[in-house]
Amino acid sequence: MKKTSFFIAFLAIAALIIVTSCSENPSVSADEVQTSEVKALSLIIDDDGNLAGDLTDEEVASLQFMIEEEKLARDVYLEMNDLYGLKVFANISNSEQRHMDAVLFLIDGYNIVNPASDERGVFVNETLAQLYANLIEDGKQSLEDALKVGAFIEESDIVDLNNWLTKVENANVELVYASLLKGSTNHLRAFVRNLASLGITYEPQVLDADAYNAIIGQ
Repeated sequence: MKKTSFFIAFLAIAALIIVTSCSENPSVSADEVQTSEVKALSLIIDDDGNLAGDLTDEEVASLQFMIEEEKLARDVYLEMNDLYGLKVFANISNSEQRHMDAVLFLIDGYNIVNPASDERGVFVNETLAQLYANLIEDGKQSLEDALKVGAFIEESDIVDLNNWLTKVENANVELVYASLLKGSTNHLRAFVRNLASLGITYEPQVLDADAYNAIIGQ
């Protein structure tokens, strides 16, 4: 079925929300202000108004993994916000929902099965399910531990997205993943700043020192 101009407009809207921004208080805020960087991604459509290009099996698997990984981040931050009521968790959980929506847009547009459950803390991917349980237990120990859990999640997202970007070939998938990567680097910086406001110097848990310092120094 051919899509209308509304579908094409929604493509631009969906692309626009991938990289989010919010007001920043240096001690507690979630994201850096990115007004100059927020741009529509110009996702590519074919002559019938559909998302252009085919997906490889690996690209399909990557989208199904990434929507659950973004859901893990959102769900953990929602739980931490319930525990501590710190603005960084509320803000970034909202951002992660928008990241999920961006991935879901591709999943729906390419007619892929969406594995993400509507229930908080429920995952098809068993590795992510176990990781979620472990991170919740870690985050319950203290606010410091909860913030370190957030930083760990964002480091993991950065590594995974960089890995997928070396493998995917579909231009629309590349555009979305590149924007998710920008969001994750902002989130990591936000958690590191919040830890610094408590007098804690964060040490990377996943990224190597050079990659971490390149992000934090930006």
